[in-house]
Amino acid sequence: MAWDPTVLKDWQIAEAAEGNIPSTEKYQEMMGLQKDEIIPYGKTPKIDFLKVIDRLKDKPDGKYIEVTAITPTPLGEGKSTTSIGIMEGLGKRGVNVGGALRQPSGGPTMNVKGTAAGGGNALLIPMTEFSLGLTGDINDIMNAHNLAMVAMNARMQHEANYDDAELAKRNLKRLDIDPKNIEMGWVIDFAAQGLRNIIMGLGGKKDGFMMHSKFGIAVGSELMAILAVAKDLADMRERFKHIVVGYNRKGDPVTTGDLEVDGAMTAWMRNTINPTLCATVEGQPCFVHAGPFANIAIGQSSIISDRIGLKCFDYHVTESGFAADIGFEKFWNVKCRLSGLKPNVSILVATVRALKMHGGGPTVVPGRPLPDEYTKENLGLLEKGCENMVHLINVIKKSGIKPVVCINAFYTDTPAEHALVKRIAEQAGARAAVSEHWLKGGDGALDLADAVMDACKEEVNFEYLYPLEMPLRQRVERIAKEVYGADGVDWAPLAEEKAKKFESDPKYADYCTMMVKSHLSLSHEPTWKGVPKGWRLPIRDILVYGGAKFLCPMAGAISLMPGTSSDPAYRRIDVDVKTGKVSGLF
Repeated sequence: MAWDPTVLKDWQIAEAAEGNIPSTEKYQEMMGLQKDEIIPYGKTPKIDFLKVIDRLKDKPDGKYIEVTAITPTPLGEGKSTTSIGIMEGLGKRGVNVGGALRQPSGGPTMNVKGTAAGGGNALLIPMTEFSLGLTGDINDIMNAHNLAMVAMNARMQHEANYDDAELAKRNLKRLDIDPKNIEMGWVIDFAAQGLRNIIMGLGGKKDGFMMHSKFGIAVGSELMAILAVAKDLADMRERFKHIVVGYNRKGDPVTTGDLEVDGAMTAWMRNTINPTLCATVEGQPCFVHAGPFANIAIGQSSIISDRIGLKCFDYHVTESGFAADIGFEKFWNVKCRLSGLKPNVSILVATVRALKMHGGGPTVVPGRPLPDEYTKENLGLLEKGCENMVHLINVIKKSGIKPVVCINAFYTDTPAEHALVKRIAEQAGARAAVSEHWLKGGDGALDLADAVMDACKEEVNFEYLYPLEMPLRQRVERIAKEVYGADGVDWAPLAEEKAKKFESDPKYADYCTMMVKSHLSLSHEPTWKGVPKGWRLPIRDILVYGGAKFLCPMAGAISLMPGTSSDPAYRRIDVDVKTGKVSGLF
């Protein structure tokens, strides 16, 4: 029976639904696991990845379902809600289903975005544990990342204090790190804009090396990106050796391997390769594993969780960050290439309200009532906005997948508006279904479940957008034209110089192309909604992540440390001191 989300807040629904969390024994039964393959951890056990994947390595994979969306707007599209809703809908159809979602960061949880646990009756539980640290993976990432910073700064201090002969007595060689060419910074899992730029090492010669430094948010760490793409512990260990912390005075990279800290970093993170189990409010299992940025990194839950899910479930659901131009593109050309897994279907989430904004609807101001365009029927605005949806349907189809459009229903929508979106989606070659999972849970997602199961019966001729042999600048050109709809690419002199260097060095031949641009538009300009025409993509720089093996062409500025707003969520989060229950999460 669904709860009433028009009356109850998400944390209240989550609290009421906690009786639906499967026991360890139930998880074993539902997922075909053996007793020693579950690592107990209160309400949220971990799965022993190495044991499960070894035992089930020859078992055929289930159906692989990816969830993406139209270009985001402040009105929301509901990818996480839909990911959970389709699990519930498939569960109502009696199939063995589960999924994988990213772990939320404390930054948005305590700020304005919330926990990404879904919402209404399409919600992940236990919500408190999910939102507040879960089983400690982000804490392990912070410790391992900051250990590398400790190692670097200590080495710089000792090299400043000792000559080469004294260093040799300690079995050290001079790395000669350039304090003006440091790549790495510290991390903390909050949106702390006051730490974006700092001076550290104030004091005497024993107080560390004085230098400019910085903080980023923990989920933006390269270690989080590595967790998402690593295939196993050995792969993770090898990648940790090649993280670039800075450059020496000759301009050569200095790595965590050079600092001899990579083994200790792996020790901190050895348990993070094991995904954590949560559940929907209707009891379907869902892995929570990794949570990397979607702009500089891959923006997906882990390859590891998908590998296990496809062995344990007949239908496995995974979500991509941001819209199909970023999230699906990286799922398609990076995650699937690294994992070797081939998707059966992609769900493109759209809402009537968001499509109206892409059709030219007025700006939305937080704290003020929505303009009438978003709460009353307006078919003209909606039809114009559907251009964005059609563009992204066509992007997905280029991979060989026939997409399913989920019209994520809101109570202000009208039947005529739903019918219009459905008709346009079907004319573009997609299946489409209206889904009311937020309001009704699995019972509201039955049409969506039927469309997805029907799509999974089709043969998929999956193809990547570009071959690995294609040079970097040609890859970027193809992504810009085929995915974003740009007329071409303009390279800043610095970016072109770097691109030529990467293209000429065989070391970078298998590095993934991880585009960096605004998620709020198909273009680099966040204010350009719909499907912009007559523009070129400017690339101003290229970031390098040596451990993750990413080359990140940058089409815009990016901050790895978000800021906390004037009205953050932490003002409303509290604990009942008699029961210990947390209130106010959303």
